[in-house]
Amino acid sequence: MLPLSHRSLLEGQKNLLAFSAGVDSSALFFLLLAHDIPFDIAIVDYGLRAQSNKEVAHAKSLAKQYNITCHSTTAPTFKSHFEQYARAFRYRFFEETIREYGYDTLLTAHQLNDQLEWLFMRLSKGAGLSELVGLEPVTQKQGYALVRPLLEHSKDALLSYLEKNSYPYFTDESNSSDAYERNRFRKAFSDPFIAQHKEGVARSFGYLHQDKAALEERFETLYTHKQLHIIRLQTPESKVKAADLKLKKLGYLLSAAQRSKIAKERSLVIGGIWAIEEQGALLFIAPYLTIDMPKAFKEQCRIAKIPTKIRPYLYMEGVDAQTLNNKILIANF
Repeated sequence: MLPLSHRSLLEGQKNLLAFSAGVDSSALFFLLLAHDIPFDIAIVDYGLRAQSNKEVAHAKSLAKQYNITCHSTTAPTFKSHFEQYARAFRYRFFEETIREYGYDTLLTAHQLNDQLEWLFMRLSKGAGLSELVGLEPVTQKQGYALVRPLLEHSKDALLSYLEKNSYPYFTDESNSSDAYERNRFRKAFSDPFIAQHKEGVARSFGYLHQDKAALEERFETLYTHKQLHIIRLQTPESKVKAADLKLKKLGYLLSAAQRSKIAKERSLVIGGIWAIEEQGALLFIAPYLTIDMPKAFKEQCRIAKIPTKIRPYLYMEGVDAQTLNNKILIANF
């Protein structure tokens, strides 16, 4: 039986497995059972393939067989940018399920090949360490933890585990289509490389995660409210890294040009979406809004030294500026 990372984190928690019936999620399904980890499953039917309804039926049958709950939904038709919209729909469904049923974790079956595939894709576009090492074993989200227990295992190892134990799984034929960028990188680069250097790649990712953690120690999050983040920078050079990581967790990937702009400017708007303001050793990140605010609120923000581009989001969220300032002072003490 393959080892399961972060087993102690999952024990005693209410876990939700993102399930597709493919090799990776099927392997994680049976590993969780083998390790006596409690979990339910959630599956999305995109309706693009003839066998997708069979995969959902299979998921429901497995859930019934092992006395767990299967949450399912059908996605709308996406006319363009399928991968982008499908991912957004998928995670929205997962998070709605988590909130409604009170799950503590979301488990995904990303594995070693996925890590290398991501690294090659980001490397081709220009990226720093934090973006290259994009798949974290554990990521704290709003109200739950995103856990990836299989990052140390290759696809071949998972497939071998399923076949050795005669566990069922489906093969998604769209994974071989060159229409998707991810598939092209997988076939041309990551899978052949993993096949020859699996142990070395696994060790390297272990070291890279350690290096990334050391880099992130150069700043500290003082306060978070939904999409508002206030960060204390240990060094001026840590500003770009802090903004890069926070925006990535918020679902926005910075370009090289945007990172350069953040390094040079103290107050800016990224992509017309995110306000980034530097004030002394503090970095403020919030959604960029243009709304009318009462003079009294704006004066309160001025006295509390809240940057101007951050104020509209505070007002919309009903955050008291003076109370926020007090929390920052306490956290910064």
